[in-house]
Amino acid sequence: MPRNRGYADRKVETRELRQIFLIICEGEKTEPNYFKSFRVSTTVKKIDVRGFGYNPSKLVQEAKKLKAQEDYDQVWCVFDRDDWPKQDFNNAIANAEREGFQVAYSNEAFELWYVLHFEFLNTGLPRQDYIDKLDKLLKYNYKKNSATIYEEIENRQSTAIKHAKTLLKQYNHPNPVNDNPSTTVHILVEELNKFIR
Repeated sequence: MPRNRGYADRKVETRELRQIFLIICEGEKTEPNYFKSFRVSTTVKKIDVRGFGYNPSKLVQEAKKLKAQEDYDQVWCVFDRDDWPKQDFNNAIANAEREGFQVAYSNEAFELWYVLHFEFLNTGLPRQDYIDKLDKLLKYNYKKNSATIYEEIENRQSTAIKHAKTLLKQYNHPNPVNDNPSTTVHILVEELNKFIR
């Protein structure tokens, strides 16, 4: 016989949903501007988004320091492959996971995530080519630190998530440093979307 769900059960569920996020980004503006644009409901206690301009390993160290200062429910490290040494990129992912942090990486650039809103892409591009491609797709000159890009492409987000998942499935044995192009930004986006009002 199903148990009646009483007031106490609902109260517990609500409390569990109140999350404090830390999203720490390699980029000082591009990624923070994007993630700050999510309109989350009051079930999220706080989303602390910070951009540092650090290499991936130093970014994970900073996340560790910040986590020690506040009791975050979820800690996310957002960084790109860019031109960082392979070892730094791999170590940063491993160190983040060891700390219990989530990683939203892009190989090669965060702009891959934006391109996936418009089309599936499974050929690696140099960073500048992502900018040129976005100029065409957006039909205006893409600005790297745009504060409005989230709103401009939000209606295509489900397409980007589908494309990102399809892209990751193409790699039989995922190896983020060599899987170009690839991204896990959609995992963080899906997590934030659980709290959209």
